Amino acid sequence: MPKTSSLRERRVAQGTETQTFRNFVAGEWSEPANSAYFDNRNPADRNDLIGRFPDSDERDIDAAVKSAQRGFAIWSRTPAPARGDVLRRVGDLLVNRKEALANAMTREMGKVLAETRGDVQEGIDTAYYAATEGRRLFGHVVPSELRSKWAMSYRRPIGVVGLITPFNFPLAIPTWKMFPALLCGNSVIIKPSEDVPHTVHLLVEILLEAGLPPEVIQLVHGRGETVGKALVEHPEIPVISFTGSTETGSVIGETCGRMHKRLSLEMGGKNAMIVMDDADLDLALEGVLWGAFGTTGQRCTATSRLIVHENVHDEFVRRVADAAQRLRLGDGRKDGTDVGPLIHEASREKVERYVEIGRKEGAELVIGGEAGSGSSLDQGYFYRPTIFTGVKPKSRLEQEEIFGPVLSVVRVESFDQAVRVNNDVRYGLSSSLYTRNVDLAFRAMQELDNGITYINAPTIGAEAHLPFGGVKAMGNGHREGGWEVYEFYSETKVCYVDYSGKLQRAQIDTYDV
Repeated sequence: MPKTSSLRERRVAQGTETQTFRNFVAGEWSEPANSAYFDNRNPADRNDLIGRFPDSDERDIDAAVKSAQRGFAIWSRTPAPARGDVLRRVGDLLVNRKEALANAMTREMGKVLAETRGDVQEGIDTAYYAATEGRRLFGHVVPSELRSKWAMSYRRPIGVVGLITPFNFPLAIPTWKMFPALLCGNSVIIKPSEDVPHTVHLLVEILLEAGLPPEVIQLVHGRGETVGKALVEHPEIPVISFTGSTETGSVIGETCGRMHKRLSLEMGGKNAMIVMDDADLDLALEGVLWGAFGTTGQRCTATSRLIVHENVHDEFVRRVADAAQRLRLGDGRKDGTDVGPLIHEASREKVERYVEIGRKEGAELVIGGEAGSGSSLDQGYFYRPTIFTGVKPKSRLEQEEIFGPVLSVVRVESFDQAVRVNNDVRYGLSSSLYTRNVDLAFRAMQELDNGITYINAPTIGAEAHLPFGGVKAMGNGHREGGWEVYEFYSETKVCYVDYSGKLQRAQIDTYDV
């Protein structure tokens, strides 16, 4: 950021002056073209103002694109191993600042420190993995069908990449998208969620400190309906990667399809954890508490459905309810907090609407169903862990994504019925099965219609070096993470070298008629 006076720095540190942040465009921290800003507040305490951030418009996107094109001209010609070296330094800086980043993230997003430390660790793992891929952007050399001729392919960068990231993983998801895009030689424009702008600001500072050429990265803050829309619709951005709601992703898909853009979508989920009657119930209990109420249920992979065999249903539900009632709500930076706040009031209102829907559909509210209250909770967007039983397949509570701490329990008679219930939703991201039966475990891996299946683990827990994504309305078939994401952010170019000294016609001169 621009240099400030020592007096102002002291005032900001003491909380007597609000810090104003800026976009990073054309190699410098700059004000938005419209001079408009919005407030970023702590969801655990809305009186805690983190800072003011640019409420940018399409003019800032235009400026970012021009700069990113200049950055692409430099970065795309930088050898991939050298690009990897920059990302390795980014990983080192993330290691050194892990605790500070986790604290800033918890203040901004709300989830407990153990989770935000994990969020930073995902960024570290992704940085180091990307660094090694700088020496592994493999192409292919294959035999030509003609004499004195070579045939080969290689991966090359595409251009300016537009990234739109959500609030629930303020560091991890930006790094999932940004690091592979950069490693492949692209320049990047990132529009983080307006709910968590500070974390990406800190990440961009780290990238610059690690030696990334300034015009390779552009940070434009703002709202989805203005800046996000301008980013998606800009004719000189050939690649878009979006994580967010299915409704918004569908609109983006229509735009990118019409404009012939490469697009990766990662959207909603309605994930189920299946507990069979031979399961280790102690292990399953730990799994469902973490899967359903970790991140306050604000994960696309959250365990929002619990499918339980009738032989253990009553006992297991009782144990889950007893344990969930003991989870402590509060500021995620304080010791003893198990569940933080929802991201904002609109999210809490959505949870409240679905609780009412569940009641009207005849499901039984076992615990929860109300906002968190008390002196330490009244200024935040807290909602108590909530469990419904008697939830019917095809009901709205069972079918629709809530994105909050609400667990819907479905009773089943058999494994086959559990599979049918799991598969009969519009989403297909993650699934989970708890059993000691190896036959059922392998059947689950084959029959559960999801991009990810866990055996004896909850529906969350993806690792940075494996592909991440799902099927059906969850996305459009591309994967984040692992080796597959590098194919998304690069193009295949095929080259032929004919040193025969004469015209050779493939398919024509190879075989006699």
